[in-house]
Amino acid sequence: MTEIATGTVDRPHLLIADDDADIRDLVTAQLMREGYALSAAGDVSGIRATLAAGVVDLIVLDLGLPDGDGLTLCRELRSEGYAGAIIMVTARDSAIDRVLGLELGADDYLTKPFEPRELTARIRNLLRRGARETGAGAPVRFAAFGRWRLDLIKRRLLAPGDSVVMLSTAEFDMLSRLVQSVGRPLSREALIPARAATAAHDRTIDNQISRLRQKLSPDGEDLILTVRGQGYMLAATVTFA
Repeated sequence: MTEIATGTVDRPHLLIADDDADIRDLVTAQLMREGYALSAAGDVSGIRATLAAGVVDLIVLDLGLPDGDGLTLCRELRSEGYAGAIIMVTARDSAIDRVLGLELGADDYLTKPFEPRELTARIRNLLRRGARETGAGAPVRFAAFGRWRLDLIKRRLLAPGDSVVMLSTAEFDMLSRLVQSVGRPLSREALIPARAATAAHDRTIDNQISRLRQKLSPDGEDLILTVRGQGYMLAATVTFA
């Protein structure tokens, strides 16, 4: 069942998806004070119903749902083109779950129990980052490099011939930062500011770079270079239009 807190269209719409009603109520009450438009769901069917009803800017997604697994749902949503942010929340304290979640398209990961104010801060950061990188208020839409184009509004990668290459939110964010800083090495912290505190030792970032190179095949290895001791760099001429 989906519960909806009515909001105006100019406020970010968040979906709190957790099978624990107490956690849903706690998180919803905390975020309501921040002025967000909120919906809540306790299962996959409720999540699907909310997404079908209108735009959702960010999902706080519990991995343990009664009618499905959050990891599977995250992968399905990304493959279907959902471009909003996803923060995974779980009681599973496993590095494997965290890596899988991030590789399947989640933007951030929190382990229960968590401090509601920390969740609020992470939501703010992701929404601010998304607003900057969709080009809000800017006249440019495409960043062209080599044979590729990055659609900064629809958050997708266009291959030669304009076929669409699906990117997770994390992959799009990283490629967008590389494009904006073309010719300049970016550290792991700069590539994923939301995880700056742990980015220096976060191997999932290397895995995401590897996935980006594969999606840019056969040009990936030449386009995204590893700069020893500094990070990664896009080696191309970029044209914005």
